[in-house]
Amino acid sequence: MRHFGIAGFAICCLSVTLLHAADERPGQTFQISSGSIYYEVLGNAPGTPLVVANGGPGFDHSYLHLSDTWDTLAKTRKVVLYDQRGVGRSSHLTPGQSCTLRDQIEDLEALRAHIGAERIDLLGHSWGGYLVMAYAACYPRHIRRLLIVDSAAPKIGDTVFLFKDVFPEGVGREDADEFASQFGDKAAIGRSLREYFSMLFYSPEKRDAALAQMTDTSENREVNETIWKDLERFDLNPELPKYRFPTMVMTGRFDMNVAPVVAYKIHKAIAGSEFVVFDRSGHMPFYEEPEKFVQTVEGFLSKE
Repeated sequence: MRHFGIAGFAICCLSVTLLHAADERPGQTFQISSGSIYYEVLGNAPGTPLVVANGGPGFDHSYLHLSDTWDTLAKTRKVVLYDQRGVGRSSHLTPGQSCTLRDQIEDLEALRAHIGAERIDLLGHSWGGYLVMAYAACYPRHIRRLLIVDSAAPKIGDTVFLFKDVFPEGVGREDADEFASQFGDKAAIGRSLREYFSMLFYSPEKRDAALAQMTDTSENREVNETIWKDLERFDLNPELPKYRFPTMVMTGRFDMNVAPVVAYKIHKAIAGSEFVVFDRSGHMPFYEEPEKFVQTVEGFLSKE
């Protein structure tokens, strides 16, 4: 979950460059009423597909390819990754085009219908965790199993960021670069984002390897700003106890982007849910502990 800006992550509406893993995989697009959605299907095994909603808002899905987790999972099931409205290889927003939580929910539902799956297993990471919780509240009949990974809080203002408490010097540099970017220093935007990503990992070795793989791509702060403002209207907490499908809530023990207490509270709100902590991970356990992540997800999805 990324909330841009200076001093407490206040939102700035700027066009920026995100550094992420370059992975030009072949994919497809399908049309929605206001544009197109890009998606990739990994694997061709029969059965219920696993659809993955990435974090942001405003990032495309390509950072997920830092890990081969999804290819490993795709050996036994189809795994569907996609770029959300307005980002990546999905069509970008046009002047006046809507980009709300409801739009994101309906785009995800359109993707489910397009791939022809009556029910899906659904995984959301970071902001994507919030999105899948909201989708589950609207379309519970289409979910077989739900996985919520290092998610933002059900009430967005309750999300607990730990950056300033654990990495005060990094936040100081990030804030300085955010400030400089508003006065014409274009290089400062990239430095700020790289600083942000450097604080997401438990392992310095994993951090350095991830940063070394990253190259320039497009990122959209308009999407971030629009969605974040819309999220402030909602509180999903009353919806969580209504879930009647198996749910697993996961967190990295050292997640600075969303404190583990957020995941624990989500788990406690969903009756019968499973709670899994990755003790050697930050915000991306699928990258830092891929073997355990695959084993955990496979075990959960393979249950009858």
